[in-house]
Amino acid sequence: MILSPSLLSADFARLADELAALKAAGVKWAHLDVMDGSFVPNITFGPPVIAAMRKTSDLFFDCHLMIDEPGRYIDEYAKAGADLICVHAEATNHLERTCQAIAQAGAKPAVALNPATSLEAVRYLLPQLSMVLIMSVNPGFGGQKFIPFCMDKVRELKAMIRQAGAETLIQVDGGVTLDNCAELVQAGADVLVSGSAFFGFPPYAERLRQFEARCL
Repeated sequence: MILSPSLLSADFARLADELAALKAAGVKWAHLDVMDGSFVPNITFGPPVIAAMRKTSDLFFDCHLMIDEPGRYIDEYAKAGADLICVHAEATNHLERTCQAIAQAGAKPAVALNPATSLEAVRYLLPQLSMVLIMSVNPGFGGQKFIPFCMDKVRELKAMIRQAGAETLIQVDGGVTLDNCAELVQAGADVLVSGSAFFGFPPYAERLRQFEARCL
């Protein structure tokens, strides 16, 4: 299990310090929630902030683009330092082309699916995807509760990946806590995103150990 703490719940006035604290705690990934105020009803940050964070940290930057027409900005996010770029299937008319562009820009391609979006949207793309993100809340805000049917969706996606003979990781984002993380991993999740349930319970090293212990 890889834990990817969502910086949406970090202290925005101390991002460099937060990234350093995550690394010191043993965290390997950082989840960067990019919101444009159009695809989702919130605005966070873009390439300049990611580029500034990249200068201070060598963590794996897991960049989740909750933006309309993400294909227009792939090169910018790759140049800013995103290691993985995840776009929403609902946000682009040409998903395969956008995933190709991510790979060509030197980042790992990933696709996010909103809770009500069918897994069929990624079935034929699985061999070329590094990861599929199952949104277990409706995107746009932190601190929401996990939508129960998303557990079945994780199981179904795991079976689909096996059937395709792919090595695609499954990420889950939204309402991930100590209470459901073990069941999510058992269902097939490889990467768990946690925001308020992680940053709200320092010290970070101890919180990471708590998640890992539950998921053994």
